Amino acid sequence: MAPFTAKMPVHIIDTTLRDGEQAPGVAFSTGEKMSILRLLTDAGVNELEVGIPAMGPWACREIRRLAALEADCQLTCWCRAVEADIELAAGCGTGGVHISFPVSSILLRAMGKTADWVLAQLDALVSLAAERFGLVSVGAQDAFRASPAFLDTFVRSAAGSGAHRVRIADTVGLARPSQVAEVVRRLTRSAGSMPLEFHGHNDLGMATANTIAAIEAGIGAVSVTVNGIGERAGNAPLEQVAVATDILDGRTSPIDPRKLVRICRYVARITKRPIPVDRPISGEGVFSHESGIHCAALLKDPDTYQPFSPETLGRRHARLVVGRHSGSAVIRHIMEEAGLILNDEKTEQLLTFVRAEATRKRAFLSPGELVQLYHQTFS
Repeated sequence: MAPFTAKMPVHIIDTTLRDGEQAPGVAFSTGEKMSILRLLTDAGVNELEVGIPAMGPWACREIRRLAALEADCQLTCWCRAVEADIELAAGCGTGGVHISFPVSSILLRAMGKTADWVLAQLDALVSLAAERFGLVSVGAQDAFRASPAFLDTFVRSAAGSGAHRVRIADTVGLARPSQVAEVVRRLTRSAGSMPLEFHGHNDLGMATANTIAAIEAGIGAVSVTVNGIGERAGNAPLEQVAVATDILDGRTSPIDPRKLVRICRYVARITKRPIPVDRPISGEGVFSHESGIHCAALLKDPDTYQPFSPETLGRRHARLVVGRHSGSAVIRHIMEEAGLILNDEKTEQLLTFVRAEATRKRAFLSPGELVQLYHQTFS
């Protein structure tokens, strides 16, 4: 028998309260932030990025309120590479701080900075922050448009200065999974024993894929947001990354998947951003099946056309519906559950009417509507 090998855990950092709130039009109340913090902590998130002290006194007050909850996870503030930001963060009561540095030439030009300035500030600010925080994370902003040589130097310098972790940020969502994996493997050698973190944006629809590629390449931590909310097209969604991680052979997530749908629905409601019916993990219809071939197979084995069971997410079971693409097997199954046994002739007749009605309605029929249609057809 092969020896048991435990899966390597991924450190999950949720930044819904920071990067998520930077989505246009999103503004959480203090009470909503406290509720989100409690829900995420209860679900098993390791770390929460809870705000930006430099936004002003009101932001500092909110962060202090969140810190006062004494949640059972690490809390961090987000800071620019400015000493004053770190001093403000030190008064907010979080145990950790994240300091973001521009590393691409385009950002350095836009901010009027140089590579030498970045390295000098990195050493000075990490030393300053280490005196005030138990966790000091630094960020390589726009890492995937940076010079590979400078990015390597940045990571080595961060490790040498005593930073606890470096965030490799795909700030404008241009990276691809193969590129992410290659960069993670290369920078892991530069980082030595210091953990790396991946932070992905979704501008090309690849935030989840890029995050999973980073995890498969061995990265220690990833940052995510509930429902993927964030600037522009958003970030990697917590719910997708957590479930996908658990499916991987060698990695595991600390998140309880049964608590994800509740969190997603809460954030969707307060942000007024409804969850699409086919949204992976959290969508209402992701365990609904209409195709005749699929339904017939699912009635024999639920694993045939589902990547994981609905029970994984705390849902009861798959939902078999009848519509234009249904077959006789699901018709018989639903009618039998209603106490009505159909012969082949009645099944085919009912199926004809089902397809016509579903086409007219441009929707599937509920079990109740199917039974009603049966009585209308054969009474």
